Amino acid sequence: MFGIPGKQAVTMTDKAARQIAKLMEQGGTQGLRIGVKKGGCAGMEYTMDYVSEIDPNDEVVEQDGARVMIAPMAQMFLFGTEIDYEVSLLEASFQFRNPNVADACGCGESIKFKDIDELSAET
Repeated sequence: MFGIPGKQAVTMTDKAARQIAKLMEQGGTQGLRIGVKKGGCAGMEYTMDYVSEIDPNDEVVEQDGARVMIAPMAQMFLFGTEIDYEVSLLEASFQFRNPNVADACGCGESIKFKDIDELSAET
């Protein structure tokens, strides 16, 4: 739907691809669907759900056995995002490095996207 021919909508680090492939194998799923929804103190939150069936409108990104689907309404917000998987002493989680984010809350759970005018000025 939204994209540049020959360029993936999102990229995954090797760690993220390994973790997603592992989750797919354990859960017997087709992959993970990522999206955004209203919520959190900054206004929007990322979503991640296991997928048993690929929606034909999803943008599909595959790498090293990992498959990520991007929900149609989230594609313009996630274009250019790098997905990473980080493990620390207290937690392990997926991290999104998204060039379209203008601000994030202190805990990092919610985000605010740049205005469409700001995005247009950068291209």
